[in-house]
This record gives sequence, structure tokens and C-alpha cells, in this order.
Amino acid sequence: MAGVPLHIAFDDTDSRAGRCTTHLAFRVASGLKDMGAKLVDYPLLIRLNPNIPWKTRGNGAVCLRAEVQDPGRAVDYVRQAVEEGSAIGSGANPGVAFLQSEKVPEQLQKFSAFAMCDVSSRQMAEKVAQACSVQYKTFGNGQGLVGALGAMGCLLGGDHTFELIAYRKQENCGTPRVVDESRVVRFSKETYPFTFNNYDANHGRVLIAPHGPDPVFIGVRGENPEVVSSALSILQPEEELEGSVVFRSNQGTNMHLQAELDLRAVKAYTAGFVRCSVKSKPAAMEGGHVFFEVEQQNALMLAAVYEPTGLANVATKLEPGDRIEIGVGVRKGTTKHPKVLNIEYLSVLSLAPVYDVQNPLCKMCGARMKSEGRNKGYQCDKCKFRDPHAQKVMVEKERLLKTGLYIPTPKAHRHLTKPVQRYGIEKIAGGGFSGFASY
Repeated sequence: MAGVPLHIAFDDTDSRAGRCTTHLAFRVASGLKDMGAKLVDYPLLIRLNPNIPWKTRGNGAVCLRAEVQDPGRAVDYVRQAVEEGSAIGSGANPGVAFLQSEKVPEQLQKFSAFAMCDVSSRQMAEKVAQACSVQYKTFGNGQGLVGALGAMGCLLGGDHTFELIAYRKQENCGTPRVVDESRVVRFSKETYPFTFNNYDANHGRVLIAPHGPDPVFIGVRGENPEVVSSALSILQPEEELEGSVVFRSNQGTNMHLQAELDLRAVKAYTAGFVRCSVKSKPAAMEGGHVFFEVEQQNALMLAAVYEPTGLANVATKLEPGDRIEIGVGVRKGTTKHPKVLNIEYLSVLSLAPVYDVQNPLCKMCGARMKSEGRNKGYQCDKCKFRDPHAQKVMVEKERLLKTGLYIPTPKAHRHLTKPVQRYGIEKIAGGGFSGFASY
């Protein structure tokens, strides 16, 4: 007997005190299967605009697309699971949404794309839900509805990745995670370039294990389900785990940086990319952060490269007139400070010529001459030739910077940051959800 198509999405079930939205999705998916439901896609883990100031941790929402035998029973079960499994008393503001449809409405897809790089309100989300016949339930201030609809509307028809997340048993949460570093290094080498951000060799740091009280033991990201699923057999964790699940995701895709921003009308908290010229010589500040002004269509704005990204050394080599593309999040301005473009990647498109002013060369022997005094010409110390009409010359300097792409060091990557090994192996199209009829 064919099931009824049902899209289920929720967000903001966790807080800084604990809980985890993906862990709740893991449990909900298990409960739905026990009720006879069939998932028609991998569970989706969708990261939304990382610049939202009121987000919790990685600003991730989840979506399950399933065929269910009894939609009413499934909706009631998920509503109760979200209410009971959320940290509502500790600051979580969950939203859970349900759509009974074979296709995802275009308006919902557009809302998702907007939520990836801009600021959406609960009111906007409610209007979209009503227009698309989406049932929803909210708790607290209900801001989680934005993420729920953002995940539901994201088809991941283009570039996407996968993540295996393994979960701890409740009694182990809050205790240190024990992960064998040598096995992480081995796994990273054996699966390169098809997994990413497992280990930061520059800093000797394991990246797959979080440090908070949440139930995630490890999260391993890669290009396909098979390669991430192989992690547990290689890592061989000693801790007994509750279980694991593979999510399909937009992590590691730079999905939030796809919109081109206009500096004449850029808004706080938005994300995107800017093609511009360097206007002022970059200046390094206390702490190693670098600031410089950029120009786009006569609009000027301050840009910042922060020390933890590892891009400060690149930024200090920029010169006025260089053409660059920068992936940015826009930091809100204050009464004392203007809005700032926080740089997430930097691509040097072209280098402006830079000159030194030097004394002229001797016409007789080629040595560099010395000034005889103001308006008195120059004399060569080597052969004593004098030239009263000689003037200083402009000599082009060799640039210590090359054109090309520069991205942050792995320890500074956000969930959505595209790592260097993914450039050139992105998924162009296919694999996205196109409707229940195709399954």
C-alpha cells in the first residue's frame, strides 16, 4: 500500500545548555519507521545564514521526507517529540512544520534561498507557510519556524555533501569524548579528497568531535554516503554509542555566499560575495586582525580579516587598486563603528602595479646614482659621472602576492565553508528532491 507524502521539518530545538536538533531528527526518524513510514531521501541537515546573531551553534535545521500510512498520527507523534525533546526551558524556540504534498512549492523554495543569506522573521515564515498550505506548531517565540521552512524548501539539487553523525548515550553526555587521533589522521589520509575537515594538521587538532554537552560523539563530512559511513569501522570508538545516521547537507558548499552584494545597499547580517577594488592599504591591528577599505561602484566599505582565519598574512600583501572577490558576512554597525564586511574567503583577481621611487641609474656604468642636493642633479659614486638633468625614476616592485583563491585554515571554517579540496569536485546537478513520484 502506497504511503501519503509528508515533509517534516523542525529547528531551534537545542540551546547552549544542551540538546541537539540532529539527534532529535535521528530519534524521530526511528519512531516514524516503527510506525511504518518510509524515508524517500536521506534526512536533510540544512545550515542557514550563519550571521544571524540569535542562532544557536551552527544554525542547522532538519527535514525528513517520508511516505506515511497515517498522516494525522505521524504529525501528532512528531509534534509531541519536538515539544518533549526540545530545550524549551533553556532558551530554545522550536518550530515544526508539515507539508502533505508530492512537490515542494516554488514559494517555499524561494523562502529557503532567502533564509540562506538574509534575515527572515517569524512573520515572514508564517505568511509563506499559510500560502503553501504548511501546517506548523511553534513554541517560545517560535523563531524556529524560519529554519524549519528553510530546511523544507531546500532541495539540494545542486552541490551537496553528506555527514555521518554518531550519538552518545545519555549517561555519557558531558564527559570527555575519547577519539584516537592517529586513527583520525589515518582516516583523513585514506579518504582524501572525499572527506573534509577531519583533522587540522597545521595545529594538530581533531575536528570531528565537538566539545559541548550535546549528544553528538563525532560528525564526519564527505562527498558520498559510503565514504562517511566507513568512518566508524576505521575510528573504532571505545565508547558504546546510541546509534548513527547519515544526513544529506549543504555543509561545505558556500551556499550562503552565492548572492552578489551591492555595497550601496548592503544590509547587516546578510551574506554573499562582493567583487571590488582595494581602496586603502591594509592595516594590521592589535591581535593580528587586518582592516582595509574596498570600493565597488563608488561605494566604500570597511573589510576585515580576523587572525584566526589564517588569511591576515595574505591581506597585508594587498595594495590599493588590486581587484578582489570576497565572500563576506556583514557585521552590524553601531553609533561608534560602521558596518564591516567580515571576510570568509578572498580571491585575488588581478594585481595593481606598485612602484618604488628610486634614484636614476648612471648612463655610463649602470650603478645607482646619488643626489647632489635639491635641483642639483645626480652623481655616480662608482665612476664619478655627473648628470645635472637626471631625475628620480619609478621602478615597478615585484609583488609578493599571487592571483588565486585563499580560504581560511580548517580550524576557522564555518559549517558552510567550502574546503579547498572540494573545489573542482562539486556536484553540479542531480541528486536533489524532485518529488515523491520519482521514487
